[in-house]
Amino acid sequence: MAQTQVAPYGSWRSPISSDLIVRGVVGLKDTALDGDDVYWLESRPGEGGRSVIVHRSPDGRVRDLTPQPFNARTRVHEYGGGDFVVHDGTVYFSNFDDQRLYSVSAGDNPEPLTAQIDHRYANMAVDVVRNRLVAVREDHTGDGEPVNEIVAIDLGDGAERVLVSGNDFYSSPRVGPDGQSLAWLTWNHPNMPWDGTELWTAGLGEDGAPVGAERVEGGPDESVFQPEWSPDGTLHFVSDRTGWWNLYRLRAGAVEPLCPMEAEFGLPGWAFGMSTYAFLSPTRIACASIERGVFRLGVLDTETGELAEAETPYSVISFLRSDPATGGLLFIAGSPTESSAVVRLDTGTGEREVVRRAGDLGIDPGYLSAPETVEFPTEGGLTAHGFFYPPANKDHAAPEGELPPLLVLSHGGPTGMTLPNLDLEIQHRTSRGFAVLDVNYGGSTGYGREYRRRLDGMWGVVDVDDCANGAKYLAGRGLVDGGRLLIAGGSAGGYTTLCALAFRDTFAAGASHYGVSDAAALAEETHKFESRYLDGLIGPYPERADLYRERSPIHHTEGLSCPVIFFQGLEDEVVPPNQAQTMFEALKEKGLPVAYVPFEGEQHGFRRAENIKRALDGELFFYSRVFGFDLADRVDPIRIENLDAP
Repeated sequence: MAQTQVAPYGSWRSPISSDLIVRGVVGLKDTALDGDDVYWLESRPGEGGRSVIVHRSPDGRVRDLTPQPFNARTRVHEYGGGDFVVHDGTVYFSNFDDQRLYSVSAGDNPEPLTAQIDHRYANMAVDVVRNRLVAVREDHTGDGEPVNEIVAIDLGDGAERVLVSGNDFYSSPRVGPDGQSLAWLTWNHPNMPWDGTELWTAGLGEDGAPVGAERVEGGPDESVFQPEWSPDGTLHFVSDRTGWWNLYRLRAGAVEPLCPMEAEFGLPGWAFGMSTYAFLSPTRIACASIERGVFRLGVLDTETGELAEAETPYSVISFLRSDPATGGLLFIAGSPTESSAVVRLDTGTGEREVVRRAGDLGIDPGYLSAPETVEFPTEGGLTAHGFFYPPANKDHAAPEGELPPLLVLSHGGPTGMTLPNLDLEIQHRTSRGFAVLDVNYGGSTGYGREYRRRLDGMWGVVDVDDCANGAKYLAGRGLVDGGRLLIAGGSAGGYTTLCALAFRDTFAAGASHYGVSDAAALAEETHKFESRYLDGLIGPYPERADLYRERSPIHHTEGLSCPVIFFQGLEDEVVPPNQAQTMFEALKEKGLPVAYVPFEGEQHGFRRAENIKRALDGELFFYSRVFGFDLADRVDPIRIENLDAP
């Protein structure tokens, strides 16, 4: 047995390298079942982040359906999702470069379906009766905001016809199993889909046009999610009308709750195509619910209301798909010790098959840190939530009396959530001797609507308080070094990071990945989907320009007194790069240690292997220079202004 080496926290040698992460892991993003054929979408950092549709046939053969240079990714709402749909062996998908829809079958080359025009498509459904797709279309051909509509696209000649229009946003068009009805979701500015949506239905006339459209459920203060028709034609959906996203059905004109409980059966609609439930039969539904931030898989009998938990090792479950004809269930899942995987489950026998794993890295469990669920006191006598990862490395121990530095992570969204699954970027840090607190601050999903609404009008305050209080809580318990508290986040998490550094004195350094520094600039410059998001998070703009200035770190650099590093994609249309550049120049002028790492060709989030690696290594290098410890491995240095010699 190898002798444990004593070394300072942060300097431990680990097999979980940035090279291993970008070389050995793909992103798993969606699934589909077509009889016994299995499909999934994977993002490959080694191919520049290209999204590839992969097919496994019933005999076990696996092949890519979308060859180079095709990239199956839509840009509707900029965040995309709902990139492809499958029917009878044919896949219809959106291609990133031109945003046209294409069709492809196994062994064939993709063929264009839609015209070369400035339209984007997402969330497709197949209307078998009329040989057409029904999809959300985002029209960028005019001036001003793009126009969102639900359209039908003829599978023969690609002709398009508008079916539903007039509102700001649409999602989830679903054709009934008999082809005679259509359901969809819609909402208007300033709401986001987790604030309030409406569920509509209509019949489909002989010419395929909607007739007799009516609102079934929802409104400005009720969020409806994932409408689906059961195999026998009963409309089901998820609603948070009670304060929790629960399952309902529409039967005989009445809305019936199916399994009332204080758990979340829905998710915020940041992207299209998300699915938390799927039909195994007309009366049996496989569903993923979230309790206290952890997913559980169950099978609901809609006649008895009984929800039987399915025994699995997974703490995160997404993209549930089923084929009621075969009883098959497919989903993406992960656990604290297993990387995400496409999983097929027989709900009758409980037999599980891993179809595709995000990475078969063979990491010894002795280098993995298991997350601990933590609840801690925060402002107003309330409780906030998170997952704590202590340092873990079987080969190393710290000098006696030393406490580890703590990295607090603030997730994006901010109406998102952090998940207790195997995150190699977290393990990259904990296996080197960092402790990590991944915070589900007030405003996060997974704890009910009341918790989610804590951030209403309070972005830059509640989230910051919760991150700071989580760090202080762990330091107060003697688990981490209160003098070496760090904070990092991406996108909205980057905003929380910068606010925490500008408006609190809790943290000694921070890292912003494509983060917001100027809330007013975000309100003025961002894309349609989020253009009124800040109305609810801060206040209407420009009427409350004073609040935007008050909450924008770029106007309060006098409050910053610690080192910061910025990572930014130069083609980011969600958070334009000038925000990071301006903040960097201000801190440089102030004389603080600061670094700026721009990435050509990257948008909102990094997809290319070399850039993911550079960000991982660069952040670690920055911390080593700030706190004065040596890294176990050589990494390419980052130029740190006001710290490095000219």
